[in-house]
Amino acid sequence: MGDPSKESQIILAIQSLQKDPHLSRRAAGKIFNVPESTLRDRMRGKCAKAEQRSKSSRLTELEEEAITKYILNLDSRGFSPRLHDVEDMANIITKERDASRVGTRWASNFRALCEDPEKIAGWFGLFQNIKAKYGIQDEDIYNFDETGFMMGQIKSSMVITGADRSGRRKKV
Repeated sequence: MGDPSKESQIILAIQSLQKDPHLSRRAAGKIFNVPESTLRDRMRGKCAKAEQRSKSSRLTELEEEAITKYILNLDSRGFSPRLHDVEDMANIITKERDASRVGTRWASNFRALCEDPEKIAGWFGLFQNIKAKYGIQDEDIYNFDETGFMMGQIKSSMVITGADRSGRRKKV
C-alpha cells in the first residue's frame, strides 16, 4: 500500500465530507492536503492504486492462488518445482483461455510477491535477540549459504518450496 499517512488523510477527508454536507470536496482537499480529484474518485468507489491489480497481470487472483496451492502440494510430497516449472504452469493456464504467455521473469516476481516482509522482519528480530542473549558479536558471524555445491552439477537451479519445509526429508 502507499503512504499510510496519506491514506489516512484521504479517509479523514471523506468522513468529513460525509458528516458536513456544506463542505466542498475542494475545501476538504485543502484542509487535509489531498487532491480534489482523488477525493472525487474515491467517493465514486475507485480503489487506491496500491490495492488494484496490475493491468499487465496475466493471471487472475484465483489462478495465482491455484498455482500457489499446487506448488505447496508438490512441496509437501517432496517435489519442489523449479522456476521454469512454475512458469510452465502459468503458461498452461493462460493457453487454456487464449491469453498471452507470462513473461520470462514472471516466476521470479511471483516468488518475490509470496515473501512475507513481516515474517522476514520477525526472523531478524529473533536473530537480534539471540545475539543479545548470548553476547554474540558481529565479528563472530560469518556469511554462508545453505546450498553449498552439487557434485557433477555445472550450475545451480532454484526450486520453490514452502517455508515450513526446512529440515524435513522428502516423502516420495
